[in-house]
Amino acid sequence: MAYECHGSLDQNLYFSEDNNWNEERSTTCDTPHIPFCLSNISTRKENPNSSPLSTSQSHQPKREISIKKPFKDSASLCPTSITSLRSITDLPPALISEILHHLDPRELGIVSCVSTLFRKFASDHHGWKDYYCERWGLPMSPSKASEPEIIWKELYVEREKRSKTFMGRYEADMLCGHTEAVRSVFLLASANIIITGGYDSVVRLWSMEECCSLAHSRHFGCTLRAIVADDELLVVGGTDAFLLCWRTIPGLPHLFDVSGLMNQSTEFRLWEHGGPISCLAMDLTRIYSGSWDMTVRVWDRSTFKCSKILRHADWVFDVVLRGPSLATVAGSDLYIWNISNGKQLEVISNIHNGIAYSLAQSLSGSLLFSGGEDGSIHMFEVQTQMDHGGLCLDCYVKKGASWIPHNGAVRSLSFEFPWLVSCSDDGKLALMDVRKLLKSSRGSSFLHSKSTSVEPPQRMLHGSAQNLFSVAIGADRIVCGGEENNVRVWNFSQALENEKRMKKRRALIASGKRNIKIEQCSIEAKRDGMERNRGTVWCRRGTSSKLKA
Repeated sequence: MAYECHGSLDQNLYFSEDNNWNEERSTTCDTPHIPFCLSNISTRKENPNSSPLSTSQSHQPKREISIKKPFKDSASLCPTSITSLRSITDLPPALISEILHHLDPRELGIVSCVSTLFRKFASDHHGWKDYYCERWGLPMSPSKASEPEIIWKELYVEREKRSKTFMGRYEADMLCGHTEAVRSVFLLASANIIITGGYDSVVRLWSMEECCSLAHSRHFGCTLRAIVADDELLVVGGTDAFLLCWRTIPGLPHLFDVSGLMNQSTEFRLWEHGGPISCLAMDLTRIYSGSWDMTVRVWDRSTFKCSKILRHADWVFDVVLRGPSLATVAGSDLYIWNISNGKQLEVISNIHNGIAYSLAQSLSGSLLFSGGEDGSIHMFEVQTQMDHGGLCLDCYVKKGASWIPHNGAVRSLSFEFPWLVSCSDDGKLALMDVRKLLKSSRGSSFLHSKSTSVEPPQRMLHGSAQNLFSVAIGADRIVCGGEENNVRVWNFSQALENEKRMKKRRALIASGKRNIKIEQCSIEAKRDGMERNRGTVWCRRGTSSKLKA
């Protein structure tokens, strides 16, 4: 879970009713830990020996901290002066909200254990929306996103629970239809479709729920190496240096009509690259295409014209766009770019021994992962300096953890917090929970100071005995394509339900065993009693003259 509580919590992380803040707890109860940023905020009281945040004098050290520099216009925020406040609950709600905003989810959950009042403050706090969007973006359902902010905590807790599914049981499916190796897979969860392409030069659309074919395109005469899509546009790049684009068709369940004849209103091509297109990325306003012509071209989605060219010193193998910056790998070097003006912010040379094939990034852009020819994966912390207009001015990249989960080159990476999944030429997939490498304190450095030695991947999945080229991860599914011509799907959507059923089954079996043991013990006790009785009678009879005779 994202946070823990020293008191008793139910499974849904909704905290039990508690005493009011000013009510003293019994010394026999466990006192919840108050985060440091809250425990340090107190004001003068008439009795200097008492502390407004202490729950019991035997449990909490005495503190006396005064606010030397009050906030501006504090009198307008609260009718009484700050020096007359008796506890933190006397502060204006806006100030309490600002204090809670500096806590991470775990600390905010701990605060909810303190009192009924703080449970209300913490549960209704708008920070839950920020936590959710920083990790997973806006919910796919527009109705949920438009509901009051009080539901953001529920959404966060639900999504955090779902993150555990990748350690549970899964259902494996195989999508058959390609006649040659699959070079690229893309998971469009908002439309429940999987898009694939490869050496057979055909784009195929699959149902994510039913694992069946929806549509396929005609042959384009080149290898399709890159795919990117959203709810409005599908872009595919191949070795003929073209960008194949499809607009969505209203009312079509699978959004894109790739199987029909070329229609200028829904299908078109973009061409300016001088070599094969190897990678793609896209946001709401631009398309980014990387190529073996050593450039990344930026296309305006409103005009579909190339607006910028980002030049590299080697073939571009991957591009990833999340947060305020764009990251690319060319040869063995890592590049960080300003997406607004195309300025190069940072270059790190030789991040891998050999070619750096793949990149992945967190939604906020603060964590960046790279995989290379040497079979290793590196994690970087990316810190950007922004101006008042929200433009990226400078960038600082710090290398953190490294691990080698594969025996072959890491061809593809995909990240869905907290899971990083990689696929390799060794035919295996590795799942890594990056929370093992992160600090929980918000606002501090993400990476542990001693992050050079990390745990091995939490799980390894065997894709095939052949090379794997592309992988994508969603909320509860992993999709992978490789040299075996098929697309493999690992479905973890029922993992939590299966785990609950297994727990109930184990409990029933355990209770049944206990009943059997009790019955066996009672039977054994009866038998022992009978044997003792028989032995007594036999001994008595043995002493009789008739038995001796």
